[in-house]
Amino acid sequence: MRNFTLGDFDFALPPELIAQHPAPQRSASRLLDGTSSPSVDRVFRELPALLQPGDLLVFNDTQVVKARLFGEKPTGGRLELLVERVLPGHEVVAHMKVSKKPPVGTALEMEGGFTATLLGRWPDGDGPLFRLGFSDDPYSVMERHGHVPLPPYIEHADTAQDAQRYQTVFAKHPGAVAAPTAALHFDEAVLAALDARGVQRASVTLHVGAGTFQPVKTEDIAAHRMHSEWYEVPAATQAAIAGLRARGGRLVAVGTTTVRTLESWARSGQASGDTDIFITPGFRFREVDLLVTNFHLPKSTLLMLVSAFAGYEHIIGLYRDAIARQYRFFSYGDAMLLARAPTPPDTCSSSNS
Repeated sequence: MRNFTLGDFDFALPPELIAQHPAPQRSASRLLDGTSSPSVDRVFRELPALLQPGDLLVFNDTQVVKARLFGEKPTGGRLELLVERVLPGHEVVAHMKVSKKPPVGTALEMEGGFTATLLGRWPDGDGPLFRLGFSDDPYSVMERHGHVPLPPYIEHADTAQDAQRYQTVFAKHPGAVAAPTAALHFDEAVLAALDARGVQRASVTLHVGAGTFQPVKTEDIAAHRMHSEWYEVPAATQAAIAGLRARGGRLVAVGTTTVRTLESWARSGQASGDTDIFITPGFRFREVDLLVTNFHLPKSTLLMLVSAFAGYEHIIGLYRDAIARQYRFFSYGDAMLLARAPTPPDTCSSSNS
């Protein structure tokens, strides 16, 4: 099998194709159908007609929290926190953007009138993130005083529109700092059409972390270490998948976060926990047959995942098509539908977990 390097996953994207705002209607986004050759331009609301009765569509039902918080040090220096994870006892794990890191024990005065006391680094003394103790319940504080954690390539400050549209219509479990963006295209009309078509639905939860936007920096992609995210595959979803396999149907994952959740469960046997699974070409998929996904950043782990799923050459060709046809990219952009490429007999799995 080919040895891929970081440069294999780079591509030139005209800046004007980076979507800064969502489409006027969720299901009015474009859909590049990559299950046929050549690829076909469609509208997202056509998706139900591309699926078969008895297929199982699996969503990530995580809810994006208003995880971006602003405040200042006792010296008056401004700072920004991006809450990555909520811990017991009013504690959080967060990224901190500040000119000079304050010492452990510092009480930070945050906008909204609460304090955040720096307790140390996380997950250990040299960890890249920070553990802080809030003076109030973190979820309440974020809902009242936080800002929607828009991705770094979206250039406007968060608005009321973002609070609604950077969230899926079925978001249920708060904890994500980035949206499962493939699911942003689904609205009630599409869900009703799926039901009428006889397509079944189930959910998993993976709380998407800010690391999802981090590019890989090592030319040897095997040297990259993935960030860790919490996931759960509920018993009802496990039963739905078992029923699907018994009748020979197809599992359609909505988004790369759903893929990572299902394949983590398949590999570990653990229905919940933390995963740092890193899916690159050569990975043997056990659960997912079709994938609905957005267009991903150059040199990103998500581009590597879809290349592993649908085949590297096929993905490169689809991205070339999408750029030529002026598709909109990234979180607020358009979507694509992919089928799993045949698995060569000598394929091996690739993962950090």
